[in-house]
Amino acid sequence: MRVLLLYPQFPITFWSLHGALELLGRKVLLPPLGLITVAALLPERWELRLVDTNIRPVSLQDWAWADLVIASAMLVQRHHLAQLVRSAKEHQLPVAVGGPFATSTPDAAELREADYLILDEGEITIPLFLKALERGQKQGLFKAGGERPDVQTSPIPRFDLLDQQHYSLMAVQFSRGCPYQCEFCDIIVLYGRKPRTKEPSQLLAEFDCLYRLGWRGEIFLVDDNFIGNKRNVKRLLPVLQHWQRIHNWPFSFTTEASLDLAQDEELMIAMAMAGFERVFLGIETPDQNSLKLTHKDQNTRHPLDQAVVDITAHGLEVMAGFILGFDGETSGAGDRIVQFIERTGIPLAMVGILIALPNTALWDRLQKEGRLLESSDGFDQGVQTHLLNFRTQRPMPEIAGEFLEAFSALYDPHAYLERVYRYCCALDAGRRRISSDQRQGRNWNQGSVLLRGLTILCWRQGLRRKTRWLFWKRLIQISTQHSLVLGEYLWLLMLNEHFISYQASIKDQVQQQLKLLAT
Repeated sequence: MRVLLLYPQFPITFWSLHGALELLGRKVLLPPLGLITVAALLPERWELRLVDTNIRPVSLQDWAWADLVIASAMLVQRHHLAQLVRSAKEHQLPVAVGGPFATSTPDAAELREADYLILDEGEITIPLFLKALERGQKQGLFKAGGERPDVQTSPIPRFDLLDQQHYSLMAVQFSRGCPYQCEFCDIIVLYGRKPRTKEPSQLLAEFDCLYRLGWRGEIFLVDDNFIGNKRNVKRLLPVLQHWQRIHNWPFSFTTEASLDLAQDEELMIAMAMAGFERVFLGIETPDQNSLKLTHKDQNTRHPLDQAVVDITAHGLEVMAGFILGFDGETSGAGDRIVQFIERTGIPLAMVGILIALPNTALWDRLQKEGRLLESSDGFDQGVQTHLLNFRTQRPMPEIAGEFLEAFSALYDPHAYLERVYRYCCALDAGRRRISSDQRQGRNWNQGSVLLRGLTILCWRQGLRRKTRWLFWKRLIQISTQHSLVLGEYLWLLMLNEHFISYQASIKDQVQQQLKLLAT
C-alpha cells in the first residue's frame, strides 16, 4: 500500500509568521505532528510519502504514485482540505480524513467527499480503520466512543518523513488534556480534563530520534497545558536537563502553560534549567469579571501582572493570548488589554476576537440561547475570520473597532520596539541564573538561524523605517549591556515584519465582515 499523507495550507494568521519566516529562510513555523504520529501507527510495510502543502503543492506524480490518501486538518485549514479531497477523488483515490477539524465537525460540508472519517485520537481509531481496510470496506466512520488512549503507547512520530530545513521549529508532545474548564476552549472536548502524559524515557527517545536526524535548535512542546500534570512534569524535567547536558544542549524549548506556573517556584526553575526559553499563557483579559464568567478561574487566583513578572524573572519569555468579546465585557476592554501588555512588557501578545468553537461549553450555551450565527454553508462564520460568530452583548462594530485599535497600538513599530527592548532587559536578569554551559549551547543554536535575516532586518528597520535611529540605539544597548538576550531581541524584531503586514490584511477582512453582517 502506497499512502500519500497530505497536510493542507494554513492561511495567513497571527501565528503563521510569514514575514518573519522569510527572514529566517524557512517556509513553515511547525511540522504536522499529528500526521507523522498517524504515519507511525500505520503498517511498517506500507510506503509513505508526506506532502506538506505549506512547503510544496501536490504533484501529478504524487497522485499517480498513491493508492490511498490520508489527510489531517485543523479548523483554519478546512477550505484547502476540501480542495485536496476533491483533487484526490478526481484522481480516483480513496480518501481518509482525521484531525481536530474532522473530530469536532464530522458533518461539515468539506468532509462529505471523504471515504473514511478517522475521528478522535489515532491510537484507538487508526487500528479500527486498518481492520476495515482488511475487510475490504470502502467507507467508514471510526470513533473512540469516549475512550481515551494511554499516550504511553503512542509511537515515536515519523520525523524522518519531514523535510526539516523548511521548518522554524520542531514539534513534540508530552501530554494531552487540561484539568481546567474554560468555557470557550475545545481542548477538554477533544482530549479530556485528565492530563495524560508520556513517560520521560519515551519523550527522550523522541529527542534521540530528532538528534540523530540532525535537528538542532528550538522544539515546541505542543501540549495545550504542559503543566496540567505537575507531578509528571517534575519527573521529566531533571531527566531532560541531564539529557541536554550530555548532548551539549542541542535544543531549546517553547510550550504552553496555565498561569498557575507563576505560583510554583520549583517548576519554573526546573523548566529554565532544562532548556525552556518561552512559554505561552492564555491570559485572555485583565477584566476579572470576564474571567469569572468564562470560567477561567485559574487566572483569578494570582495577580496577573505579578505572574508575568515572576515567570520572566526565571528566564522564561512570556508570550500571551488575549480575547475581546466575552459576555459581561464593558467598553474600553481593548484599551485595558493594551495597557496591561504595555505595563508588563509582553512582546508577543496575540489579541483576537472570541469565537464559539463547536461542541464547547460556550457553543452549547449560545446555541440554547439562540445566539449562534450561521453562514450560508451552515458552518460558523468566525472560523478563519476575525469577527465573533454569535450575537454579542455589546455592539459588534464596537468590539471590532477596539480589536483593530489594540492591534495597531501594540504593533506600531515605535511602541513595539520599545516594548521589546524593555522586556528583554528584564529577561536578561532571569537568563543569567542559567549555568554557563547551557547559555553557550543556546546562543549557538539561536545565532545559526538569526544571522540569515539580520541583513534584511537592518535594511528595513535600520535604514528605511522612521524608527531607524531608535533601532540602532536599542540594538547597541542590548549588544553591550544585555548580550545574553541579543538573539532573542533580534528574533522578536523580525517577528514585527510579519505583524506589520498582517495588520493591513485583518483591517480589510474585518471591515468586509462588518459590511456583510450589516446586510
